[in-house]
Amino acid sequence: MRPEVLEAFGSDVISHRGPEMAALIQEILPGVRSLFETREAVLLSSSSASGLMEGSIRNCVGRRCLHLVSGAFGERWRQVAADCGREPEALQVEPGDPFTPEAVELALSSGAYEAVCLTHNETSTGVTHPLSAIARVVRRHENVLLMVDAVSSLGGIPVAMDANGIDVCFASVQKAMALPPGYSVCAVSSRALAKAREMKGRGYYFDFARLAEASEKGQPLATPSVSHLMALRVQLRIMLQEGLEKRYARHAAMAERVRAWARERFGVLAKRGFESNTVTCVTNPRGIRVGEFIQKLKGRGYQISSGYGSLKEATFRIGHMGEHTLEGIEGLLKTMDEVLEA
Repeated sequence: MRPEVLEAFGSDVISHRGPEMAALIQEILPGVRSLFETREAVLLSSSSASGLMEGSIRNCVGRRCLHLVSGAFGERWRQVAADCGREPEALQVEPGDPFTPEAVELALSSGAYEAVCLTHNETSTGVTHPLSAIARVVRRHENVLLMVDAVSSLGGIPVAMDANGIDVCFASVQKAMALPPGYSVCAVSSRALAKAREMKGRGYYFDFARLAEASEKGQPLATPSVSHLMALRVQLRIMLQEGLEKRYARHAAMAERVRAWARERFGVLAKRGFESNTVTCVTNPRGIRVGEFIQKLKGRGYQISSGYGSLKEATFRIGHMGEHTLEGIEGLLKTMDEVLEA
């Protein structure tokens, strides 16, 4: 995180019902819309994205939804739907594989689903699914909403909500947006809002209709994390000053460098052409002790992550998103080589 972002996080706290808050939110909304590339309603939530994930189900699914599950976070969304009393069904691929438009079309041909739930960038496997191609399939089914988890893509990989016809798209701020965790943003289409307004039992805190109305008035629905909003304003300025195309190109350059290193020494879990530009999931054919490797790196000032869930010892993950730079990545890779050779 940038020092000026952390400094903003320590700003004096303002009243969340006063004119200063209204001005703050009205300044933030256009920047968030730019990230989503949307003209639709924007929701601001003092929660992790898991709250909006649950909100998407409670607001937009009455009964059945199709979940595209390729890893731990796609499965989490399916479990959330089940715990909300819905009837989720999973379309699954092997970890590392992308979903094909043909498979999605076949699943939707039954006419059984109200929504498709897609984890755009599956953090556990390092796969970016072909969002635009899948969106074109979903749009052919007029009554099916497309809901997208963009937690580890927004700000690092294009989402293009309006161009792709996405109805609900949410992300937390601690990934490519490079803010402290505990806050999330969401964009919701007019037809998703219309469905939410008719949905019984959608709750209060994650009521999309109430959240959208509050945002448009420049007010939070409930007491917000004021400090997050202060920092978000600063970070949005930084991101937009860099320029989204340049930001995406920087993420792509970091990813390409990490993948080249990984393929030379280990392997990459994601199928070629669908690798994430924000996180690389490295396979472990050498059988190194991943936990020990991570601890040795930590002792030298670098933090990477083990594999997630069932992939814990079979993989490790390298994040290259947010405010990281290619220069910083080179320092990490050099240190990793030193540890491996020691």
